[in-house]
Amino acid sequence: MAKVRVWDLPTRLFHWTLVGVLGFSWWSAKNDHLDWHIWSGIGVLSLLIFRLLWGFFGSSTARFANFVRGPRQIGAYLGDMKGWRLLGHSPLGALSVLAMLGAIAVQIGLGLFASDEDGFFEGPLAPMVSLDRSEQLTDLHHDWFNIILVLAGLHVAAILFYRLFLGKKLIEPMLTGRTAADTEIDPMRPGKGWVALLCLIVAIGFSRWILAGAPPFGG
Repeated sequence: MAKVRVWDLPTRLFHWTLVGVLGFSWWSAKNDHLDWHIWSGIGVLSLLIFRLLWGFFGSSTARFANFVRGPRQIGAYLGDMKGWRLLGHSPLGALSVLAMLGAIAVQIGLGLFASDEDGFFEGPLAPMVSLDRSEQLTDLHHDWFNIILVLAGLHVAAILFYRLFLGKKLIEPMLTGRTAADTEIDPMRPGKGWVALLCLIVAIGFSRWILAGAPPFGG
C-alpha cells in the first residue's frame, strides 16, 4: 500500500465550492436575499457546467467514462465491496454522483424560470414563460430542494458506512487528493491545467449568457 493521487485539484475545488455555494443558496433564500440567491444560483450553474465538461476532458478519475458502471459491475461490487481496488468512485459512488448532479441540474433549471411572489425578483429565463407557469416552477423549485437534502443525507451516511464498516476514508482524499492504494493499481492520469481553465471559461461564459436571458446569437 502507498499514498497515490486519486483526485485532481479541479475536482476537489469543484466539490468543496459546490458545497459552500449550495449552502449559501439555501441561506440566501431562507433569509429573503433573493438578489444574492440568483447570483449564487448562477454560480452553481457555472460549477455544474464545469463539472460536466471536466467529466469528459479532465483527469482519469473525473471522467464519466472511467467511473460510470453498468448493472453487472454494480452487482459484482455489492457482492464484494471490500474487494474493490480501483481508484476513484466506486460503482455506488458513481450513481451518487450522477444522482446529485442530475438533481442539481433540475433545481437550477427550475430556478431559472422562477419568480418571487411580489414580482421584484425573477430568474433570468422567467420572461420566457407565463406568470402562472413561473409560479408553478417556483413551487417546484422550493420543493425540489428537499430531494437534494435527501441525497446529501445519503451521501453523508455513505461516508460514515465506508469509514466504519469498510475502513475506507473518503473525506481525506477529497481534501488532500491522495489515498492509500495498492501500488499495482493504475495511477490517476491528471488532466491538463489549460483544459481546466478552458472548461471554466466556457462554463462562466454560458452562465453569463443565461443570466442575460439567453439572447439569440447574432440578434
